[in-house]
Amino acid sequence: MAFVVPAEIGHAPYAVPLLSHLLDRFATVQVIAVREKIFADLSEDCWLLYADGRGGRSDEFRLTVLERFDFATYPPQTWVTVTRREWTDWNHRLRPFVLPPSIRTLYRESASGAGALRLGEVASVGIGYVTGANDFFHLRPSAARLLRIPDRLLHVSVRNSSFLATASVTDGTVRGWLDRDEPVLLLRIEKDTPLTSAVRDYLSTPQAREASATYKCRHREPWYVVPDVFVPDGFLSYMSGVKPLLVSNPAGCVCTNSVHAVVLKKPFSMRGVQRLWDDPFTTLSCELEGHPLGGGLLKVEPREAGRIVLVPPAKRTARQRKLILEGIEIMRRWRHCEQSA
Repeated sequence: MAFVVPAEIGHAPYAVPLLSHLLDRFATVQVIAVREKIFADLSEDCWLLYADGRGGRSDEFRLTVLERFDFATYPPQTWVTVTRREWTDWNHRLRPFVLPPSIRTLYRESASGAGALRLGEVASVGIGYVTGANDFFHLRPSAARLLRIPDRLLHVSVRNSSFLATASVTDGTVRGWLDRDEPVLLLRIEKDTPLTSAVRDYLSTPQAREASATYKCRHREPWYVVPDVFVPDGFLSYMSGVKPLLVSNPAGCVCTNSVHAVVLKKPFSMRGVQRLWDDPFTTLSCELEGHPLGGGLLKVEPREAGRIVLVPPAKRTARQRKLILEGIEIMRRWRHCEQSA
């Protein structure tokens, strides 16, 4: 049998049971990875899946890597072999195997070398809070003054990755947002907090009634208390064009679930982690541990972020540096981000 499948088959967790099932029931399982879009008008990248010899079993994939799809009456006759063990070692992903073996070997050796750490060993990475009604709970400074909302109930928030333009969110950064009257003030009411008359008035507006009817709000008691609001040590962009941004938080902001909240573990410092983050090897790791979203974007889920490899500064040979940059270029081309590494 043969299928046109989403390119997510090369990295998505939900593809793992399917591919395992096929290996257990077919003598041949071939995945054809195609870099250029098969359907030019769709944002979705597509690969091809071929299975033969029903009733048999295989412990390896045949992976064919193609620049573009050209019609043929039979599957490609050239491939690289990816064993079930290798597939498992790469977190059940076939996507890394579009890289040459030399780059994969360098990556694995560096990731397991002395001093190498996964981001999950350095920090906890999770999503920010979920309001259920962002426009209601996030106020502009001018609106907060007009509504007479007490300052003690307002906390400056990073709404999305567009606010992460520099290496740090500082007091000066926050002043700029407030001066531009950005809607960055989270209405943060703790449970059992006494409400002023002005706050009660705001919670009785038509906008409040609309907000209270949303799924998240109507399942909270009381509906206007936003849970899981905390001040992290830093932020990690959720979706990125070129590379994920790791930004420190000296201003003490909170964040929505549109960015990741980073809480460091002892004895690590944000400055030290950021130095490692800027290394090209970490950029390659982001490409391999994250996944393409479409439109050239790279998406990094919290569990993927935890696997990103940080390596200590080391002298690399010219060949090693070249391989790392080549790996970044290849992975970006496969997600249609053409910017040079």
